[in-house]
Amino acid sequence: DTNVGGTVNVLEAIRQCPGVRAVVVITSDKCYDNQEWVWGYRESDPLGGHDPYSASKGAAEIISAAYRRSYFDQKGQGPHLGFATARAGNVIGGGDWAKDRIIPDCIRALTANQPIVIRNPYATRPWQHVLDPLHGYLLLAARLLENPDRFSGAWNFGPQTSDQITVRTLAERFIQTWGSGTIQTPPIKKAPHEAHLLNLNVDKAAFELQWHPALNSSSAIDWTADWYKTWHHGKKTIASVSLEQIRRYNQMAMKKGDRT
Repeated sequence: DTNVGGTVNVLEAIRQCPGVRAVVVITSDKCYDNQEWVWGYRESDPLGGHDPYSASKGAAEIISAAYRRSYFDQKGQGPHLGFATARAGNVIGGGDWAKDRIIPDCIRALTANQPIVIRNPYATRPWQHVLDPLHGYLLLAARLLENPDRFSGAWNFGPQTSDQITVRTLAERFIQTWGSGTIQTPPIKKAPHEAHLLNLNVDKAAFELQWHPALNSSSAIDWTADWYKTWHHGKKTIASVSLEQIRRYNQMAMKKGDRT
């Protein structure tokens, strides 16, 4: 309902709003037809999805492409505007309390003095701190305003291929930064399908947008653990630690070469 119907509703609203000049639709790295390749998926690779969630993300991409071609470019029947979709990897960072996500599961277990239960410890994911793709989204939106023809289309935002780690490695690093905790991997006889290997190729964003991830996986995990430790111990306000991390990130991003 959200990924497919919600996307249609938003795009229909945009059709009725002539003041919109740039659109960035966020989908997911799960939108690709995952073949468990060791190399990263490019924006031109086939879309798909073994499970309903992944399929819904692929469907959101197809719907977005159809609206862009039909209504939002010079050959369509609507206004010409910059229109892009963005496919990010698995984001981590402070403030995530969702169910069945690795970092919130870690926090709930650690604060309750329980072991962290990992169902798929050797799955590799393109983990990245949430500020990295957010930076990419804002940069992409700015470029769409400047040159909608050049920057419309699909974009990947993820970590460097050499910096992708397993779920277990992420949990171990989080425990190390937190200062305590254990990991438990109980056998699961029957579980929904889950990809074991998923990588993104971010060459397009690096070349066309001059975007690069500012935080490696270790730093991303450390920043995330620091945010939750602040929340848990209450030594600072959540607003202050969040703003401080944004300030530090901006400085690091500028050193990477982007001064937008």
